[in-house]
Amino acid sequence: MANMLMVLLLVLATSCSQTNSGAKKQVTELFRRADVTVNGNQPWDIQVHNDAFYDRVMTGGSLALGETYMEGMWDSPHVDQFIYHLLQSDIHEEAADPWEARWTYLKAYLLNLQDKIGSKQVIDEHYQLGNDLYEAMLDPLMVYSCAYWKDADTLAQAQEAKFDLICRKLGLQPGMKVLDIGCGWGGFEKYAAEHYKVSMVGVTLSENQAQFGRKACQGLPVEILVKDYRDVHGQFDRILSIGMFEHVGKKNFDEFMEVASRCLKPDGIFLLHTIGSNSSTLVTDPWIHKYIFPNGNLPSIAQIGDSIENIFVMEDWHNFGAYYDRTLMAWYDNFEKAWPELKSKYGERFYRMWKYYLLSCAGSFRAREIQLWQIVLSKDGVEKGYTSIR
Repeated sequence: MANMLMVLLLVLATSCSQTNSGAKKQVTELFRRADVTVNGNQPWDIQVHNDAFYDRVMTGGSLALGETYMEGMWDSPHVDQFIYHLLQSDIHEEAADPWEARWTYLKAYLLNLQDKIGSKQVIDEHYQLGNDLYEAMLDPLMVYSCAYWKDADTLAQAQEAKFDLICRKLGLQPGMKVLDIGCGWGGFEKYAAEHYKVSMVGVTLSENQAQFGRKACQGLPVEILVKDYRDVHGQFDRILSIGMFEHVGKKNFDEFMEVASRCLKPDGIFLLHTIGSNSSTLVTDPWIHKYIFPNGNLPSIAQIGDSIENIFVMEDWHNFGAYYDRTLMAWYDNFEKAWPELKSKYGERFYRMWKYYLLSCAGSFRAREIQLWQIVLSKDGVEKGYTSIR
């Protein structure tokens, strides 16, 4: 097996290492088709500072595009608009995937990258960065998922509106016992316990998040555990998971749903809040995988449908992915304002990486390349039907 993998790796590396002397012309023409002018004056145009950029992007695809930005090879007044134009034109599909991305896909196909050991990688590399960064970027409840902007003007209002929407979709009543799989910094625990008088159990793999959440929820009927979702037991009236399913991985989707079903009372309701992909795959964008969310896997409608088959009844499916654009731009504005106090700790390379992360994701949601779904599930169907809440 090891020899076969090495041969495959060499073949992939060779196929992706062919340089193109006309790379500058090719990239310039591809960008022109997306209404992006190299060294132009439109807000979404890019300024190239190093001609090595062209070969890198033609051979390295989206991974190289992000890396060359981190290295200062190019800039744009509005990176979010630049990415939006690229995705709207579909020219990104003509750039090569680097061997590194193909190798990641091969590993995802052959291995379970999100087993109990693998699941810790994204925690160590992303969620343990430091609460100071997230406190500066997020709202007072420390919500790191898409806000609900329907009737909101500020990020704080939109995140509280999202939490209230979830509480109403779940039909929370005083005294209910509720499980939150992937509770983050405990924002939902605090909100639901205070406003709906329920008792909460939240699970996370991040010690930083757990410590912050326990402090924020002092005096409330809230328990926050550092535990893998696969090790959760007990019976709950309601279950939710907000922005965690993206880290579960296709090979574990079935087990995730089985855990939720095992822990949900017969007449209970489960709400899944997740970013979603328009197509089925095993991996995420190569740059996002390498620098932001290792081993991430955005689920598709087909993959979610397959995982809930014979386990749950789908009661409601709500897409408000367009709101993630506005959420990310609000996070970016907060990050920019706080950067003078953060830069001595994190440094310039991190600044460009984090800026590219927030703005490229905003452009992706704006182009509707990826979605945000809230899915309401029951075990045997809600008697007399479930009423959709928006």
